[in-house]
Amino acid sequence: MTRYLIAGANGMLGRDLQRALAGRDVVALGRSDLDIVDEDAVRAAVAGVDVVVNAAAYTAVDAAESDEDAAFAVNATGAGNLAAAAAATGARMVQVSTDYVFRGDATTPYAEDAPIDPLGAYGRTKAAGERLVRERHPGSHIVRTAWLYGADGPNFVTTMLRLAGERDTVQVVTDQSGQPTWSADLAARIVELLDRDVAPGVYHGTNSGEASWFELARAVFVGTGLDPERVLPTDAASFVRPAPRPAYSVLGHDGWRAAGLPAMRPWRDALAEALPELIS
Repeated sequence: MTRYLIAGANGMLGRDLQRALAGRDVVALGRSDLDIVDEDAVRAAVAGVDVVVNAAAYTAVDAAESDEDAAFAVNATGAGNLAAAAAATGARMVQVSTDYVFRGDATTPYAEDAPIDPLGAYGRTKAAGERLVRERHPGSHIVRTAWLYGADGPNFVTTMLRLAGERDTVQVVTDQSGQPTWSADLAARIVELLDRDVAPGVYHGTNSGEASWFELARAVFVGTGLDPERVLPTDAASFVRPAPRPAYSVLGHDGWRAAGLPAMRPWRDALAEALPELIS
């Protein structure tokens, strides 16, 4: 029986991975259980498992600008440690990465092999993590995702649901575009990738289509029976934050087609299924 190790098991994606792997032999380790920066701890955790899925990450995008070393330790050093340990034992490796490895100034979806050029510290550390994983475990899978939301962690969709109960209106930017992605869909796709023995390489784990944050917010309001006119448009210049955000985070899905799998379903379909869970 295949034994799976999930690093970052207590996060939003980690929880959904556990659900997607229900009934299988899973070692689910959160941050307090496994410090992926500790090489010895990582080697001990990976011993005896067949698959390593790294959902652990330093995701505080703004904080990373002033503490890049801390972000690098988790997103790069930790990822490299897991990859090296997996390669040493012959375990398969899935590294979860991000759209932030791209600059965000494209006008068409980023292909899996498009040059990476991160804008800020978070993106730089995740890009370094990708590089270390490829170097230390050439047979690994790197799955980039974007605009992730789900039931078990802070995210834009749950923030909109909360603000809808607190404010008459909310202002949301119209000039940043991406692919809202349900973490349950991403978890299911990662499991499918492993079950189908998809070739190693880079894949884009995002729901299909694209939207602005404004369009996503209105879809959340519509999907929960609220008046979408309560969502007001604004631009990114009105929300100055320490870390720059990619203006265009739409990822291409040619990798799935080459592997014989369809792209993940449209984001609106996923959101419609997710919302009842998020408001329960």
